[in-house]
Amino acid sequence: QVQLVESGGGLVQAGGSLRLSCAASGNIFSINAAGWYRQAPGKQRELVAAVARDGSPNDADSVKGRFTISTDNDKNTVYLQMNSLKPEDTAVYYCNAGLTYYSGGSRYTSDYWGQGTQVTVAS
Repeated sequence: QVQLVESGGGLVQAGGSLRLSCAASGNIFSINAAGWYRQAPGKQRELVAAVARDGSPNDADSVKGRFTISTDNDKNTVYLQMNSLKPEDTAVYYCNAGLTYYSGGSRYTSDYWGQGTQVTVAS
């Protein structure tokens, strides 16, 4: 079964750092485009940072210079390094990735979401 499992969220003081991980499980061939999104209470889900298949990044203005997305295809994992955290970064963070995988002898590509991980930044 193919799925994305997130980890690394938690409570941190303003100015601190966290690294979120998103591990793809199953018979994974590759991680294609990937992104991190977040949703704060009462707000819509928004893009935080994304990386295209060619490696080109796309970061929200609110996190530029503070957050960095990266992928490790050997470990089938997507990371979000978050530095200089602010209280307004508090949200549930979701990983999204396009995965190419094998099943029943065939290769497929599909889009997956993680279950979300809570990040709380205290002032």
